[in-house]
Amino acid sequence: MPRVLVVLDADSTLIRNEVIELIADEAGRGAEVAAATEAAMRGEVDFAASLRSRVQQLAGVPVTAFERVLARIEPTPGVRDLIAAVHERGGVVGVVSGGFHEILDHVAPTLGVDVWRANRLSVADGALTGEVDGPIVDAQAKADGLQAWAVEHGCDVTIAIGDGANDLLMMAAADLGLAFNAKPRVRAEADLVIGPLSLAEVIPLLP
Repeated sequence: MPRVLVVLDADSTLIRNEVIELIADEAGRGAEVAAATEAAMRGEVDFAASLRSRVQQLAGVPVTAFERVLARIEPTPGVRDLIAAVHERGGVVGVVSGGFHEILDHVAPTLGVDVWRANRLSVADGALTGEVDGPIVDAQAKADGLQAWAVEHGCDVTIAIGDGANDLLMMAAADLGLAFNAKPRVRAEADLVIGPLSLAEVIPLLP
């Protein structure tokens, strides 16, 4: 029986929220950051450059705000069912995100995710500096993560699920690329379009 690796994007896929917008709300800049995020997900601007400019808007937000952000996180309907189904088949669930470890490190284990990777926010004196700490997890990093995890965990079937343009390389690298709740370009290039309501729709596609 083949061992499957399912890799999901985080924001608007694993969860219903865009975390950077929730953090921006804490700085009173939610609307501006939301508009920039939408453009990046449509593929209209370079993701890394867009992320850096959006993170600059978060400068000064205290790290204590993460608790309020976490309280607003909503897992996508069906995500727990999908993860349970993958595990029942002996598979592995990964999340690779252009979002942030500061939130994903709490959310991923509570949902049963096995491995995850995201960006980190730079902090000084208990507040965000407005910079990303370390290399940015962009489209290529997402694809690389999927392929590395497949080798590491001995998975011979890979499924990638995403919604934005920065998920396209990951979806192309997978055996099956699924567009979930996705932007038009992603829907056009995906192997299959699912959703937008429940990730449980993926379960019949599992090997």
